[in-house]
Amino acid sequence: MKYLVRDKIFAIGDDYWIEDEQGRHAFLVDGKALRLRDTLELKDPDGRVLITLRQKMFSLRDAMTVERDERPLATIRRKRLSLLRNHFRVTLVDGTELDVSGRILDREFVVEYEGELLAHISRQWFHVRETYAVNVVREDADAALLVAVAVCVIRMAEREPGDD
Repeated sequence: MKYLVRDKIFAIGDDYWIEDEQGRHAFLVDGKALRLRDTLELKDPDGRVLITLRQKMFSLRDAMTVERDERPLATIRRKRLSLLRNHFRVTLVDGTELDVSGRILDREFVVEYEGELLAHISRQWFHVRETYAVNVVREDADAALLVAVAVCVIRMAEREPGDD
């Protein structure tokens, strides 16, 4: 299932819809203004919070925490940097690790678990420059989590000038 994201620079407090392939609202990204740290909520069309993303305070490296039902679900950190690709690691609370790699700022990257593709994020499916898709390739994958990971790593990469 592909989820369409209209890409633009968002400030804290900005909200935007992510649509499914049929153009229906699938998720609302709700930026929380006036918070001490960067906070985003991914909501369903009825307004229920599915995932909360928070900038991790007092971390040596830039990190964001992922919460579900106000409980920690994962931590996202930059893994390593090479000249052509960014790498992020998503560490779930159960110890499972997802690898995010590719050209994040170009919106051309993948999310994998032990070498298996879970999601492909790309602009190649669209002619509109400010649009990219999160293609969740496994039907049993947690689409909300994968969309949240994509939004989060893009936000983290945009905060680090000179990368990518």
